[in-house]
Amino acid sequence: MGDDASRGPAHEPQELERLLVSMQHAGDLDGMVALYETDAVIDCGGGRLLRGHGAIREFFREFAATGQKFQRGEQRPALLCGDLALTSTGLPDGNVTAEVARRQRDGTWLWAIDQFSISSETASHARGETGQA
Repeated sequence: MGDDASRGPAHEPQELERLLVSMQHAGDLDGMVALYETDAVIDCGGGRLLRGHGAIREFFREFAATGQKFQRGEQRPALLCGDLALTSTGLPDGNVTAEVARRQRDGTWLWAIDQFSISSETASHARGETGQA
């Protein structure tokens, strides 16, 4: 991808998700890893937690080998508190992502925590929606 806007860095926390998906679709593993702090934690589901660039890079490499692509979703407005931001994206399959981004000294944003998928059932329960009349 020759478009610098799709390469980063993220100047707003909401840019991280778009950058991650664009880089993944382009096969840019280094760019994907660079969107995370050095000691970032990812909950990629199934009880699998990743910590740090090495583990994150290996996960993205394994995922790329499957040929699957991340879904583009509806980015929700970030919730900001100083140098922290809670970001999330509603995915087409009904799942929701949740991430914590931190503003870096240079003013850019990186993810510190990333939970790839919170099921729509879990999200509804957390909001107090039971589906019962």
